[in-house]
Amino acid sequence: MDRIFFGDNQFFGVNHMSEEKARQQQMRFQDLDAIMAVLRNAYEAGVTGFMCTTHERIGEVVQRIRHDRQNWDGFYFLPGMPYAHKYANAVTEHGYLGALKQFLPKEGLLDAAIRGGKAIATKDIQSMMTLLVDAEMRMFDGFDTPIIFLQNIVTDLLLGLGMEEAFAVFAKHVRARYGAEPGFFTMNLPMLLPVLHRAGLENPVVCANVNKLGFRMSGGIEAYRDACDRYPAKVIAMSVLASGAIPAAEAIEWVCNETYVQSIVFGASSRTNIASTVQLIRQFDGERQSA
Repeated sequence: MDRIFFGDNQFFGVNHMSEEKARQQQMRFQDLDAIMAVLRNAYEAGVTGFMCTTHERIGEVVQRIRHDRQNWDGFYFLPGMPYAHKYANAVTEHGYLGALKQFLPKEGLLDAAIRGGKAIATKDIQSMMTLLVDAEMRMFDGFDTPIIFLQNIVTDLLLGLGMEEAFAVFAKHVRARYGAEPGFFTMNLPMLLPVLHRAGLENPVVCANVNKLGFRMSGGIEAYRDACDRYPAKVIAMSVLASGAIPAAEAIEWVCNETYVQSIVFGASSRTNIASTVQLIRQFDGERQSA
């Protein structure tokens, strides 16, 4: 697993500290060329793994790269699903049956419909889980997706409902059908790790907020350290700057010294900030290794 990944929050107006900054970013990135330029900056800085949602605009990004693959050698996607707003909007616009038809996988429509019908009729978690994954993965046909993530809106809902078997179902399906490693976004790493362990998922990929302020870290910094000691995981740290509340150098030095953190995902809008973040991670990694 790479040390550094690039994320997509800035493209969709997500900023947990500033609504005005989020609005400005959302307006800027209505232009697909602006998104592609930022991704190009990340690629040229040596970051080839793109952690993304399955937002419709990501589908447009995939198409751009699909038609220009010789200039994106080694670039790969790490999709996170489901993108809840997409489903809500589709139901509003097309109704429940229309939305289901819109998201069915293009191959095996009858099989998908049967699985979906069974899931609706019997509340079969395995059928519904695999149907949704296959629907979301359509846009990435032909691309390398070494890790497929369950978004925290579902991860933490399943966690709260005590539906532990769903995690194993998701993991089994993405491994068997896509040859990918299952990953899980969460807002509660200390609660999730023992559940994944009981579900038979050893050393899982988990993406969670990790930062010096403990911003949006359920249970706090020590709870995260303790959980990772007890239940080892490949942790990807997100929100390492706490949405800009911590100076970049201070924030990155701290997270680079959290020994349970295997990778870092960040988002940025400018070439300068992208290059600077990558340089800081490499600098503090080097200092830690030579200490």
